[in-house]
Amino acid sequence: MRFSLTTLIFTILCVSTSATKPPVFGVSNKASLIHAPKSASNKVAESSSYPEVSIMDEALSTTTTTTTTAIVEGDDSKDKIQIRGGATTSSNLVENLTICFYFLAWYALNVIYNIVNKKVLNTLPAPLMVGSFQFLVGGLYCSLVWFVGLRPMPKLTSTGKNAVRNVGFYHAFGQLATMVSLGAGAVSFTHIVKAMEPFFSAMVSGLYFNKWMKTPVYLTLIPVVGGVGYACLKELNFSWLAFGAAMSSNLFFALRAVMSKLALQSGDSGTNLTPPNMFGMVTWAAFFISIPVALLGEGKTIVGLWKDALASVDNQSKFVQSLVLSGLSHYLNNEVMYLALGKVHPVTLAVGNTMKRVFILVASIMVFRNPISVQAGIGSGVGIVGVLLYSLTKQYYESLEASEAQDKGRKRRA
Repeated sequence: MRFSLTTLIFTILCVSTSATKPPVFGVSNKASLIHAPKSASNKVAESSSYPEVSIMDEALSTTTTTTTTAIVEGDDSKDKIQIRGGATTSSNLVENLTICFYFLAWYALNVIYNIVNKKVLNTLPAPLMVGSFQFLVGGLYCSLVWFVGLRPMPKLTSTGKNAVRNVGFYHAFGQLATMVSLGAGAVSFTHIVKAMEPFFSAMVSGLYFNKWMKTPVYLTLIPVVGGVGYACLKELNFSWLAFGAAMSSNLFFALRAVMSKLALQSGDSGTNLTPPNMFGMVTWAAFFISIPVALLGEGKTIVGLWKDALASVDNQSKFVQSLVLSGLSHYLNNEVMYLALGKVHPVTLAVGNTMKRVFILVASIMVFRNPISVQAGIGSGVGIVGVLLYSLTKQYYESLEASEAQDKGRKRRA
């Protein structure tokens, strides 16, 4: 394996340090400074509405929430503190460098995970056991972050525990299905099929909540479905198991998004429930849920597969390191995504998420030398462009709805 744990450890330290203070998820394009009259407290609160990504929605499904931003202003006008929005000139460079680091780390961790994970599965063909172990590695990392005080430990109410269990259930089955697909076929093929995830999210969300989006949003799903279907027709690496598992993963992750939205609407779930903290709790829930599934599916064969895997590698310690690396990179790529969202507009992240899939496809083809047909290349390109159009169109109409809701609120108060 060419990827070393040293590089990942450096990334872990940077990410953990960046996440010491819980980020605010959602960014306004304008500064939110309030010039308050001088008083004893000199504190003013402003309510602002902004789009926010649901806790576990990898399809970047957004909901509109309201947050209260506290602005503290001293007697001297130079003491104004800008909490959210535009940055001061002196901090622009640091802010931009931070955003660049998050996106580079996000892309790098995704590429590392998909390549290392595929190599591990080629050596140890036990996707359910490997997936369960990756949940364990992610949970242990998050617990270490809480234990050393880099991030406040979350506390769940009974409502929060139920929400974590529900989200964790679909997270576990979605990731395990992805692992089966990656183990059965090429990485590029799995990600071509997984480009259809927005279609499943749109359909499941509409059927479950009976709240349908605007027609233009659904029209953007036509190139997604058509492109993926066209790419799969004559795919050189086609596998029914890989295809079925990837499609099942899309469905489970769409249901996970629904459970995440219900969790956000369920009221008081606990304290210190920032998205990274919530993801850590969900990872632990997914681990415990995945154990019986992995034992049922591969419990009788895992010992023999493990012995064969160790016998087939030249360096056993490096293989174990790669197994741990796959778990860390899987967990951290999700955490970095949430940190990036705290710094940029969801539309920017949607574009980044689309480009991320392109990077994974190109990197996997370069590393594994899996040939793809011209038809598959064209179809996957059309599908990925469709995903981008879907994200941008969906965000546009949700912003319009949020603005209309604000206008109605102002008229009622007037």
